[in-house]
Amino acid sequence: MDTQQIITGPTFEEMLHPEKIAPEVRAQALRLMNEDPLDPINLFNITWKDSDNAICYHILPRELTGVDANIVVLHSVHFPTSSHKVGATYSVLIEKELFGEVDPRIHTLVWPSTGNYGIGGAFVGCRMNFKSIVVLPENMSQERFDRIRGYGAEIIATPGSESNVKEIYDKTWELRRSDPNIRILNQFEVMGNYRFHYHVTGNTIAELADVLKQHGIGHGHISAYVSAMGSGGTIAAGDRLKQMWPNLKIVGLEPIQCPTLYNNGYGEHRIEGIGDKHVTWIHNVLNMDAVVCIDDISCVRGLALLTDPIGQQTLSKRYGIPEADIDTMSRIFGISGVCNVLGAIKTAKYYNLGADDVVVTICTDAIDRYYSVMSWLEQAEGKMDEAMAVGRVESTFRGQKLDYIQEGDRLARERWHNLKYYTWVEQQGKTVDELNAQRDPDWWRRHQELVKEIDKRIVEARQ
Repeated sequence: MDTQQIITGPTFEEMLHPEKIAPEVRAQALRLMNEDPLDPINLFNITWKDSDNAICYHILPRELTGVDANIVVLHSVHFPTSSHKVGATYSVLIEKELFGEVDPRIHTLVWPSTGNYGIGGAFVGCRMNFKSIVVLPENMSQERFDRIRGYGAEIIATPGSESNVKEIYDKTWELRRSDPNIRILNQFEVMGNYRFHYHVTGNTIAELADVLKQHGIGHGHISAYVSAMGSGGTIAAGDRLKQMWPNLKIVGLEPIQCPTLYNNGYGEHRIEGIGDKHVTWIHNVLNMDAVVCIDDISCVRGLALLTDPIGQQTLSKRYGIPEADIDTMSRIFGISGVCNVLGAIKTAKYYNLGADDVVVTICTDAIDRYYSVMSWLEQAEGKMDEAMAVGRVESTFRGQKLDYIQEGDRLARERWHNLKYYTWVEQQGKTVDELNAQRDPDWWRRHQELVKEIDKRIVEARQ
């Protein structure tokens, strides 16, 4: 298509270094972030950095984690849609446009999702003049449905909950066959998702290591990167980090209630955004050092602790955590972010990481998506009091045990990779040759190196 028809946002390099955006564009984007958050200029606010170009991170207090290692979270509440998934959806769509695969004058986009990717797709697709349809399970939080509609997309609700991805796939195949102008932007498959996290998230964390060192934390390297798997995009940052620090541990997380890589398991769970009963195409499992399973209700209870006034008072009075820390944690965490932290605690314990080590993980969204879940928890377990809050600190956070941990030896990695066959070859049309090609590290490097070509095309489209 004519590139003059394309609404562009930032390049990968500008998402990593927003100070490289044209000053007048950057200033307008920052101003409209609050004044008009639906203006397409907000695409230029897709970055892990704030208005001063500082990385948005938080070092968790040891009084909460109970470990000596420094557990640091990148948080994404400042992104458009308040989730980093908007970066993945933008990267996916701009690539598809630049390579002539989608055209807003012709095509309708379908965004298969269990939540945040669909929200991001609704935001990005509609801002870039595409008709967008989000397919997600009917039992996701009400806040997700409200946001998607608010951004201008249609919704098709499929049976089930977080782990019912096959039902989503079935619906997308039905839509694809029904209309030749339907285009499926499948987060579990499209490599733009991988590239965003490899280049933008990964290199942001690499820069963070130096920032922390300047503040006397760590020695300028990251010891472990921990991320739950939903689409398998966020964990791609580990591929970039391991290139810099070969001894770094990449640790993937699953729900105990749906332990697919850990035990070929299945089931439903309440950690919205992760654990989908399959191994995604874009997940480089051959580069992962361990898989750790986390209890879903622990994540819901942990979020309640951080956001409930009684929980916050307990953290302050009983544990001496500064109120500034408590206020920040109450704003940056969602359920999957708590899951990531619990996994980081288990990782620090398992690998005997100490006060000089840095473990990095991600807060993928925030409490604004989970008020309905918090109400459900209170109805199920009662209103929080100090005793309940102390119990959640001691059992949910500080009391994480070394169970449900599987190291990524050669056989485990091979098994994880082989699981892709059942979704991608048997169901989704990939070939065995394509699956086998992923065993070669050069397959992943070629996708990483496409970042420069895509950035070049974005700049040309602007001109």
